[in-house]
Amino acid sequence: MPNLQMIILIGMYAQNYYLKDTAKRTLTETEDNYPENLPKYFVMPHPSPRNRFWLTKNPWFERNVIPELQKRVLVII
Repeated sequence: MPNLQMIILIGMYAQNYYLKDTAKRTLTETEDNYPENLPKYFVMPHPSPRNRFWLTKNPWFERNVIPELQKRVLVII
């Protein structure tokens, strides 16, 4: 993949594996500090139904992070 411009890390397992020492202690901390991993990595919570509670509890994610991901994907495609 010579044109790889961004890797989306979905869920804590992927984030912990690829971010190693820069991964934060919790999913919320990692998501809240997502700009630290740009431009190479974009971190996202796992789309599991179990994460509905997390999404409800953290409305800033849909308000701030999702539009940033959409903007970056549009630039890439």
